[in-house]
Amino acid sequence: MQRIKKITAIILSVLTLSSVCVFSSSFSAGAKGTGAGLAEWALNAYNSGWSYVYGGSTPGAVDCSGLIYSYAGGERCGNPQLETATETGSVSAGIPNVHGLGLWRPGHVGVYVGNGMEVDARGDEYGVCYEAIGGYNNWTYWFKLAAVSYVTNGWESFNGSYYYYENGEYIVNTSRTIDGTTYYFDSQGRSSKTPSDTSSSSSSSSSSGSDNSSGSSSSSVSDSSGNQSSSSNAPSVYKNGSSGAEVKKIQQRLADLGYYNGAIDGNFGDATEEAYKAFQKAAGLTVDGIAGDSRNTLYSEDAPEAPKADTTAKVEEDKPEEETTAPTEPATEPTTEAVQYQNGDEGEKITAIQQQLIKLGYFAMEATGYYGEYTAQTVANFQNQNSLDSTGIVDEKTYNALFSDKAVANPDTEVVSGEVSPAVSAAPIEMPSSTGASQFILSNEKNQNYSDTASSVAVQSVKSADRALAKSKAATTPTLVAAVQRSANVGLWFALVAVILGAIAFVFFLRDRKLSRYSRYVARKKKRATKDELNTRW
Repeated sequence: MQRIKKITAIILSVLTLSSVCVFSSSFSAGAKGTGAGLAEWALNAYNSGWSYVYGGSTPGAVDCSGLIYSYAGGERCGNPQLETATETGSVSAGIPNVHGLGLWRPGHVGVYVGNGMEVDARGDEYGVCYEAIGGYNNWTYWFKLAAVSYVTNGWESFNGSYYYYENGEYIVNTSRTIDGTTYYFDSQGRSSKTPSDTSSSSSSSSSSGSDNSSGSSSSSVSDSSGNQSSSSNAPSVYKNGSSGAEVKKIQQRLADLGYYNGAIDGNFGDATEEAYKAFQKAAGLTVDGIAGDSRNTLYSEDAPEAPKADTTAKVEEDKPEEETTAPTEPATEPTTEAVQYQNGDEGEKITAIQQQLIKLGYFAMEATGYYGEYTAQTVANFQNQNSLDSTGIVDEKTYNALFSDKAVANPDTEVVSGEVSPAVSAAPIEMPSSTGASQFILSNEKNQNYSDTASSVAVQSVKSADRALAKSKAATTPTLVAAVQRSANVGLWFALVAVILGAIAFVFFLRDRKLSRYSRYVARKKKRATKDELNTRW
């Protein structure tokens, strides 16, 4: 009996161990990693054709937050990931040059992999997608994941190339001399050479071109008196997208000097950038809208104040001597003097800008005359293709480039005789903020909510159909493989359980058979003894 108990205990232990081996992968999460590692993980998910499975967080079968969780662990859902982020910013204000940032929009998250591209597990019909940010693929916030570490200064390897980080961002379109070797970095931030020592972070600038990095590697900041104070944690430059106490101080100083009249909220947005550019111009500094060493001048007692507008003399000067009653006809097109159109503006001039964007293939809808988020995005796309600062604001330089004969059309859009192709013409409809944008909240069978416009859904449907026709085999095979693998695991477990239970049943069957034979033997022996006793008596 004791032997049978021991055998049963061993069998149950084996059964438990087999269950752990088969199912443990369903509940495991990756260890904490790096931003570049997360970006490579996401790209591998796309290249390997991972399938979308609601609630999935294992390699090969993930949902949107499961894609991140399968690598870094941390928070499982989209909103908690954003709420626990170490740093956040608005996508409309620009995304920092950082690999592996999280991207958020209502009900959905993705991974930023650099160069304006992102990877996200989008749904049953799409799987894992790799796509440019913009147009219908809009995101609300970028954020740094609490479960991921990001490089501040020094080399970082990503996707087979090397990048150099300064003040939390990799540098682009520039060069650096590091430990006596000069490295050149292209528009995507890729180094021209493989560094001999990736642990080195000392550098000096040797470029006369533009530098879109966060600035120099120096960590000194200026106090309100203009003195330099060293801080290893504070960035040395602040630009569009930055935030914090120093930005609030910059805004307050610009307001005191008369350049800024917006909210003192510590967020370096478009209004703060324009105000800082105006100050730089008045002070005779390089006008780039970046608050670096120029903060010394900003905080000094000699900082120039904003010029007071005095238009009385100019009006009297320009007034005709005889014709004083005839009003001046408004210009049919915006003039190039003090041109600036941005989010919230409306009128005929905005319509003219939108019509020109339509001709160039950037604006995929009818002109509305209202400058909303979609118009700002198309302007930013035009600026990017025409080597201008992607601010989303039509300034004088952007306006001149837009209406020039050398304006570069959208390379991703087929434009025939000034008409946009039908596949692109279905774009989100923008309305003035006073009326509110009409949106339809979509919910799939798993109760995942996505906030999209009805026309965005039409665009996605067209793309889905094209993908199904052109890549049906490639899209179907990974899903079937993942399903077969999961079915194989479950089938293996059930087969193992059946074998073990069969072994247990067989052991008890042998035991019962042995006991039965023994009982019959005892009964026969007893019967024979009784018969012998009776024969003896007689």
